[in-house]
Amino acid sequence: MGLRFSKMHGAGNDFVVIDLRRGGPAPTPALAAAIGNRHTGVGFDQLLTIETPEHGDAIARYRIWNSDGSLAQQCGNGARCVAAWLVRDGATASARFALESPAGRVEVENIGDGRYSLALGVPEFAPKRIPLRMDFEKPEYGAEIGGRELRFGAASMGNPHALIEVADVAKADVAGIGAALQASDLFPQGVNVGFVQVLHRDEIRLRVFERGAGETLACGSGASAAVAILIRQKRVDRLVQVHLPGGSLAIAWPRDDAPVRMAGPAAFVFEGEWSA
Repeated sequence: MGLRFSKMHGAGNDFVVIDLRRGGPAPTPALAAAIGNRHTGVGFDQLLTIETPEHGDAIARYRIWNSDGSLAQQCGNGARCVAAWLVRDGATASARFALESPAGRVEVENIGDGRYSLALGVPEFAPKRIPLRMDFEKPEYGAEIGGRELRFGAASMGNPHALIEVADVAKADVAGIGAALQASDLFPQGVNVGFVQVLHRDEIRLRVFERGAGETLACGSGASAAVAILIRQKRVDRLVQVHLPGGSLAIAWPRDDAPVRMAGPAAFVFEGEWSA
């Protein structure tokens, strides 16, 4: 028997989902990279494993591999897909349930029509908590990267994010600037780099260059971090529609000490078996 998997996506952010609750070895970085190759494998932005929870009040836990085989700490679009997979599998009949992630507990609500709402945790802005090599917390930082001066906000949603505001996301040098910031020594654990265009106080456009995956069609934790950073900069309100290349997410941060909530779709694409 090969390795059974489901191909899924959330707003275009695509995943391979593998159920390991009944045993089986976790993917190695080499296997994850092989499956993730879009030319010779299945192709994905992230691979998600569903595993037995460590605490009894969660229905499952999940882990995350990027398409280059590296591990990730959080993936909001992936968490929605894990939730949808578990609901389809009959793991819960409740509209509200909890998952365990590498970044901590995730509260989930099934809001119908293939959409799920998640509480992704309270954003971290202290440089040591991101982590970011800066001495003091600021709404916006400045640094010379690749011969150009960049201004960016930064936060952690369980994984590190930088956010650069641009006049037009369609014209932003996402790959060039994103790769340069990732290659700098400012973020010792790497960073997901978001490029945001503020349309209104309740609406933004966003593109994200992710660690270990490059630019993706959507990034749930990146959308959550972007809204949190912009709220701290007093650029947007507490409920924001985030338009990404693959679709839209609703992000709400009701108050500074509350978790950021993200709502969006989760879709099944096909079932397969990896036998290479």
